Amino acid sequence: MPIVTMDEYGEMLDRARTKGFAYPAINVRSSVALHAALKGFADAGSDGIIQLTVRSTEFWSGSYLKDRILGATAFADYARAVAAKYPVNIVLHTDHCGEEDLDSFLRPLIAASHERVAQGCEPYFQSYMWDGSALPLDRNLTIAEDLLAACDKAKALLEMEIGVVGGEEEGVTGEVGEKLYSTEEDALRTVRRLGSGEYGRYLVAAAFGNVHGVYQPGNVKLRPEVLGRLQDAVGREIGRDKPLDLVFHGGSGSSSEDIAAAVSHGVVKMNVDTDTQYAFTRAIADYMFTNYAQVMHVDGRMGSKKVFDPRAYLEKAETSMAARVTKACEDLNSAGTTMVGVA
Repeated sequence: MPIVTMDEYGEMLDRARTKGFAYPAINVRSSVALHAALKGFADAGSDGIIQLTVRSTEFWSGSYLKDRILGATAFADYARAVAAKYPVNIVLHTDHCGEEDLDSFLRPLIAASHERVAQGCEPYFQSYMWDGSALPLDRNLTIAEDLLAACDKAKALLEMEIGVVGGEEEGVTGEVGEKLYSTEEDALRTVRRLGSGEYGRYLVAAAFGNVHGVYQPGNVKLRPEVLGRLQDAVGREIGRDKPLDLVFHGGSGSSSEDIAAAVSHGVVKMNVDTDTQYAFTRAIADYMFTNYAQVMHVDGRMGSKKVFDPRAYLEKAETSMAARVTKACEDLNSAGTTMVGVA
C-alpha cells in the first residue's frame, strides 16, 4: 500500500490507543533492512513505522557523499516505491535529531517536505523527531514549538522527548539518574506550550527508566506507572482520558510485562533497533562461520562464487531481521491489526 498520509497516520495512532496496541518503529540502514522491515510487517499483518537516524541518512547517500538530505530524500523516494507493493500501511519517520543537527538536517528536510506539499505532493516523511532531552525543558519546548508549526505546515507530525533516555544513541549519551523518569510537571509544561492538538499533532517520548542499547538485567528499573501518572495529570487539566500519544524509546531487552504495562498507559509507538540490528548481523555471522572455507581464500583457492555472492548472506539477514520485526508486532499486539481493507 502507499505510504500513509498524515490523516491516515492519525487514524493509525487513534486505533492503537483505542484498541490497546502499539506500532513497532524499525530503524533501517540499507535497502535490505528496509525490505526486512516491510516483510516483517506484512508477515504479521501489521501496519508499521520505518525510520532513519541522522547518521543513517549519511550512510544511505554512500560513504563518498555522506549527504544527509540526499540520503534522506533518496531513501524516502525508494521506500515509497517499494512499500506500495506490500499489503500494509507504512509511516516514514526520522529518528533522534539533537540541537547540533537542526540546521544541517531537520529544518531543511522539513522545508523540503513543505515544498513538496505546496506542489500537491505528499511530504518525504510523515513525522520527524526532535530530541531536546539534553537541554533545559524551556529551551526544548521553545524549539519544539517552532518545529511543531513547521511540521504541521508540511503535513507531518512532530515527535519530541521529555526526560532523558539513558545510554548512547547517535553520539548523544543520557546519564543514568533521576532524569530517567519524566515528571508530571514536565508533561504539564509540554502541553501548556504545545497544546493538545490545536497547533498540530505530536508524540511524546517520555522517560520511565528506559535506556538505549542493551543493558544487564537489574541495572535499570523500568517504571511504566510513571507514564500513567503523566497521562492522569494532563488528562485532569484538559479533560480527556490518556491524552498523550506516548513513545517508548530504548525498549530492547524489555520484559513482555513492562511492554504490556507501557502500552496500557498509552504508548502507541515503540522504537526497536538494537534487537533488529543483532538479528540482521547474527545471521550474517552464522553464515560466514558455517561457510568459511567457501567464502574466504583458503589454501590459495578462491572459494565458491555462489557462496560469497553478497546476495546469499544478505538474504539470510533479511529473513532473520524480518522474523524479529514480526515478533515485535506480536509483542506489541499490532499483529493482525492492519487498516488495509478496513472500511
